[in-house]
Amino acid sequence: MRPLRYSINVTLDGCCHHEAGLPPDEESMRYWTAEMERADALLFGRVTYQMMESAWRRPPSGTWPDWMDEWEVPFAEAIDATRKYVVSSTLGEVDWNAELVRGDVGQAVRRLKEEPGEGLFVGGVTLPLALADLGLVDEFVFVVQPVVAGHGPTLLAGLRERIRLDLVDRQEFRSGAVALRYRPAEAPA
Repeated sequence: MRPLRYSINVTLDGCCHHEAGLPPDEESMRYWTAEMERADALLFGRVTYQMMESAWRRPPSGTWPDWMDEWEVPFAEAIDATRKYVVSSTLGEVDWNAELVRGDVGQAVRRLKEEPGEGLFVGGVTLPLALADLGLVDEFVFVVQPVVAGHGPTLLAGLRERIRLDLVDRQEFRSGAVALRYRPAEAPA
């Protein structure tokens, strides 16, 4: 069974808006590229899918845009090539190497997890909350930014039950950001 990993940037006060943290730098993009390479597929809700597609889809010309630094290209290439599943009741169709997921999201994700592979990654805010509530997230990867946003959506706001986590890895960046990898704690025997 392949694990489902929830990966996101978050500020010290829990804000997970994509513009609230530090701008990406070479080191953080290398980290996220390596994480992307651990994913057989990405699982997005509509909003995250559309946001990521607008930023990271290879243009029809085949040439990456001028705004993209050379050190961002490996991440762009990795995410562009990765299989995507999009949970949406409003989109009629998707492309960008993507497939729509409709109906019972819990059942659909359980089926995806049963497929062989290295792992599924979920990003965003709303969909990961639903999956965490269902107990389907096997790993939480938070890159904690040394910023206090003071506003915006917060990480897993509205979670029905507390999830106890065990720290399994930690990586510090020169920027002061810290990547923390957690797995749900085993229930006491």
